[in-house]
Amino acid sequence: MKVAAAAYPMDFLDTWRAYEDKLTRWVSEGATAGADLLVFPEYGAMELATLAGRDAALDLEASLRAVSDRIPEADALHAKLAQAFGVHILAASAPVFDADIDDRPVNRARFFAPDGSMGHQDKQIMTRFEREEWGVVGGGPLHLFDTALGRIGILICYDSEFPLLGRAMSEADLILVPSCTEARAGYSRVRIGAMARALENQCVTIMSSTVGSCDWSEAVDENTGTGGIFGPPDTGFPPTGVVAEGILNHPGWTCAEVDLERIAHVRADGVVLNRRHWDEQSGRDVIAATRKLG
Repeated sequence: MKVAAAAYPMDFLDTWRAYEDKLTRWVSEGATAGADLLVFPEYGAMELATLAGRDAALDLEASLRAVSDRIPEADALHAKLAQAFGVHILAASAPVFDADIDDRPVNRARFFAPDGSMGHQDKQIMTRFEREEWGVVGGGPLHLFDTALGRIGILICYDSEFPLLGRAMSEADLILVPSCTEARAGYSRVRIGAMARALENQCVTIMSSTVGSCDWSEAVDENTGTGGIFGPPDTGFPPTGVVAEGILNHPGWTCAEVDLERIAHVRADGVVLNRRHWDEQSGRDVIAATRKLG
């Protein structure tokens, strides 16, 4: 299969049609490149807040509600495009008010298949900005999606930096890592997390990013990143673990071929077997004892 990771710039939208045209263009370009799976980034849906006007988009609380109100329409559009182009799409995540979870929004990525089915994954662990200033909360549990492309898990941005969340995805062939990071340091943290999860689980991770400036938002005003596809630096994969990577802050798709047989082979007969040996940690004293020297 071929997978595509977005470096996605958010725009000020004058009309719903402008968003519809933009998303259709992005999906069309990814599909034309031969991609079977398109991965959009975390909080890329914040551009929907601009449909409520600049004042609403600039207001932290108003922007949450403005985006959440538009998600049913956005989901219908993504479902339509997934079917029309015959691709799986991880939509850009969005704040969603879900009455079944809390009176505060979750950060939700929605996943669409060409047959019209869909699922979603909520972010588990909030960054300081999300929890201290924005009031976004952790959502529902982790899911593993059984698809025509293989087993797929999703770790939204900060979640990718936590090994036990990654371990919960140990049966995944692909782990999608949609991200939204303001500075190079944040981008690097998520990139390192995505690469570490590929190493531990001997799988492929696909990282997408928001890029560019948004003077209409306090939440996503500056964005740094690029698309990246990573694997274990082992048998059948590049020695760096970098299968493909875009140019930093350059909008567009980063694409790569992914072979499930290579994933199965490295798990069965890699130079090292990180995934199989994970449980050996539990038989050891994993809290280091302090010893005085000198």
